[in-house]
Amino acid sequence: MNILILNGPNLNLLGRRQPEIYGPHSFDDFFLGLKAAFPHVHLEYFQSNHEGALLDKLHESGFDADGIVLNAGAFTHTSVALADAVAAIRTPVVEVHISNVHAREPFRHQSYLAASCEGSIVGLGLEGYRLAVEWLVRRGKISEKIEGKED
Repeated sequence: MNILILNGPNLNLLGRRQPEIYGPHSFDDFFLGLKAAFPHVHLEYFQSNHEGALLDKLHESGFDADGIVLNAGAFTHTSVALADAVAAIRTPVVEVHISNVHAREPFRHQSYLAASCEGSIVGLGLEGYRLAVEWLVRRGKISEKIEGKED
């Protein structure tokens, strides 16, 4: 199973950026633990502060990966292009936000992506990524049973 974790703008600053909101840990450190927790899953991580690079990665992985965990950061609330890309691909996408965006500024309450995602996890810190990966793994196993592809 192949799962892509895709992070948008400013998430490269985790551990240094507003730790009271986003926590004290870098995503790179968290990702090492995530890989250890899911040794049977090929996890790929990509982060960019550029909308076009995120679009390119969705296009590149969105027809072959078994799942995508997407934290588009501020682009969640502004990017019709990312929403269109998520709608256009076949791979299931789970939207994740570290903070509870619904308890923050009003402009963060709107997600252009949510309607095309399988689900959203908000406000659970970095743990939201682990939950999203776990759900995608379970979803994949259920699909394999239905299609008769399980070992």
